[in-house]
Amino acid sequence: MNRSKQSRHTNAFILLFLEESSSAYGAQILSSLQTEIPYCLTDSPSVYRALQDMEEKQWVKSTWQTSEKSPPRKWYTITTRGRTALHDYAEDIVQRHANFEFFLTHYALIKNNKTERSSQNET
Repeated sequence: MNRSKQSRHTNAFILLFLEESSSAYGAQILSSLQTEIPYCLTDSPSVYRALQDMEEKQWVKSTWQTSEKSPPRKWYTITTRGRTALHDYAEDIVQRHANFEFFLTHYALIKNNKTERSSQNET
C-alpha cells in the first residue's frame, strides 16, 4: 500500500510559508517545504490535498493566473481565518516541543545511566 507522506503539521508549514511569501502556487509550496524543512514528510499529493482542505475551511483563497510563458497556475494566499489557524498551530507546536524536550532530556539521562553502569560492571 503506497500511502501519501503527510505530517501532522503539513497545514501549519504551508500556512507559515504563505504568510511569509504572500502568495504561491502548489509546486512552489512543495519545493519550499522540501528544501527548507529539515525533515520534510510531505509529497505532492499531500500538499494539494492540504491546500484543497484549507480552501474549503477558508484558510486560504486561490486565483488562477495565466501567462504566455508558463501554464495556468493556481495561486494561494492566506486569509484571516488561515492566520488564526496558523496561530493555533504555533501554540500546539510550542506545547509539543516542550513535551519532546522533556522526553529527550529524560531519555539522555536513562541512556547515560545505563552506559555508566555498563562501564562500572566491566571494571
